[in-house]
Order: sequence, then C-alpha cells, then structure tokens
Amino acid sequence: MNRRLLAVAGLVFLMLTSGCLGFFGASDVPDEQLNEPPAEPYDWDTDRDAYIVVHENTTFQAVYRTNESRMELFRRDGFGGRNSIPVSALRVRYPNGTVLEGSEIRTRGGNVTSSRDEVVVERPNDIPNGTVWQLGVTSESSPKRFALPTFVKGSYEVVLPPNRRVDFPIFGTVRPPGSETSIDDQSRTHIVWSGENEVSADSIAVQFYLQRDLTIFAGIALLLTVVGGGGLLYYRRQIQQLRERREELGLDVETGDDDLDDGPPPGMG
Repeated sequence: MNRRLLAVAGLVFLMLTSGCLGFFGASDVPDEQLNEPPAEPYDWDTDRDAYIVVHENTTFQAVYRTNESRMELFRRDGFGGRNSIPVSALRVRYPNGTVLEGSEIRTRGGNVTSSRDEVVVERPNDIPNGTVWQLGVTSESSPKRFALPTFVKGSYEVVLPPNRRVDFPIFGTVRPPGSETSIDDQSRTHIVWSGENEVSADSIAVQFYLQRDLTIFAGIALLLTVVGGGGLLYYRRQIQQLRERREELGLDVETGDDDLDDGPPPGMG
C-alpha cells in the first residue's frame, strides 16, 4: 500500500512540475518567437477594433485595438475551459505610431507569458492607463474554418485567402449574424461587422470554401443523378421484361369484372 501511495504521489509530482495540470505559473514566451517577422505587414491603419487576415498556410495575423492594460489570448475547448494559442511575430504599436517587437515590450516594463490556459500580453508601462494601443499577433488557424473568441468588442473585419467564399449555404457560414461581405481585386472575401452590427458576442466563426469546391460538388451530384437515373431505368426495364416473359408462359391471367360476378357464394343463392 505504501508503495502505491508513493507511486501515485510521484506521478502527481511529475505532472505538476511539468505543467500538465496547469497549477504552476506561466513562463515567458521566447524572444526569437516574438520577434519573428509577420507574413505580411500588420495593417495598423485599420479603423476596425479587430482586423484579422487568414492565410492559405492555415495561419492568421490580427491587429487588435484596446485600452486595457493586458490582453489574454486563448481558445475555448469543448468543456468551457481555455487553451492557450501559439503566438509569434508579436508587435505593440503606440498611439504615436511607434512599433515595438515582442522582446522590446519587456524592456519597456511589459511582458508576454504563456500558460496552459492562455497567453497574456501586458502593455508597456509607458502607455498611460486608458490610452488606446494596438497589438499585432500571428497564430494558427485551420484550412476551411476560422474561429476565435472575441478578445475585444466592437467592429471586426476578417479577410479570407484568395478565392474563398462564404455565401453558399452548408459550405459557408458566418457567426454572429449581421455581417457584410465584399470581394477585393485579389479575390479575397472581406467579412465586416460594424455600426449597429458590431460584435458583442463571445466568439466569431467563419466556415468557408474554395470556389472550385462547388464545381467538384456539382460534378459529383450530376454523376450521382446520372448513375441513379440509369439504375432506375435499368430496374424498370428488367421488371418489364419479366412481365413479358410471364405473359408468354401464361402465368399472368387477368380476371375481368364479369368473372367476378358469378352469383352469390354457395348456400347464399
């Protein structure tokens, strides 16, 4: 019994020290990860509270506007909990236009830490309380779906990779409702929530598809229709041939109305 208790205690200790249970404090995100260059320059001049560009390589980069002292970055799991997201190419932009790399945030009194539950970005100390500042960050997405909690409330814009669309039911969905879509000259879909339809929900989710997916689906549907129609015609032809053979053998005898009217049943006449 004592050995079992010692074994269980040792296992719990290993899980705690490795961070598996999330009880221990967060660790700093490495500088080289924070200082990576973004795939595209961040759009600091956007007038949205959140401007998110989804890339073909299943990553996204976002610019958030906030006046809070910190931002918490995470995804929700299926049980209502939080999981931290991988972050890179992190930048902070001051109101005067100065942009800091991730490692420079720490030299100004801010920090970027990661735990099992979330990544926390603390703004530099020389940004006064209540002042609006911007955070640029790159993270991971999925091939045909973008979903993320709304770390800030307000106006949102999500830009999809070229030739992706959301307007065909089943294949494309956008939540929350109330968004407007447009296509730019690079064939990228822009989804915007603004004005009376600014985002106040806890998350946004965009299911999208490649335009060629519809062509493939239409081709498959046509093929199934042709095959199904051909099978139905073949089945009906086989039934017809069977009837003809039965008639030739005299197995099908039709009974007319006159044959049925032979008088009442025996004993009833």
